[in-house]
Amino acid sequence: MKSWLTTILGTVAILGAAPVYAATQPDPIHIDIPVHFKNNEAYVVFNLDHPAFVGDHPVGMLYMHLLADHMKAMGTKGKIIGVFHGPAAYMVLNDKAYDEARHVTTGNPYAQLVAGLEKQGVQIEECGYSMKVHHWGNANLLPGVLVNSGAIGRITQLVQEGYVQIQP
Repeated sequence: MKSWLTTILGTVAILGAAPVYAATQPDPIHIDIPVHFKNNEAYVVFNLDHPAFVGDHPVGMLYMHLLADHMKAMGTKGKIIGVFHGPAAYMVLNDKAYDEARHVTTGNPYAQLVAGLEKQGVQIEECGYSMKVHHWGNANLLPGVLVNSGAIGRITQLVQEGYVQIQP
């Protein structure tokens, strides 16, 4: 638990919300380089092509959540899109499809995280090609998850439109 909390607090500091982090530390932190977005806008696509975790917590979803919080707190305009594909494509499946894909009976442990991100305004997308390879249909996805025709092409499109790509 302590390493998870340390990661969250460190990430908050990285994203420029130092006062929140400083309040939890015995010694204050002086920020030398505050984070500000050009024109107070940020357009970010998270390339979620592999599972990456801190303990049991998916790093990409954590970073999307923290960035969405930071953008809201700073009044930043823009959009965050998470594109799931490849070995991480299973993370946006509904409970039944998740259980079948992962050979478990737990349901999707990430469903609440995905719903929370969507509530924050993060657009969650699943790669149609990954779905085809795994024989999944739209009915196998969590509510609100959009399907693109292919993750690599979609990420390329978004970068061409000015989005910054992050790959946790």
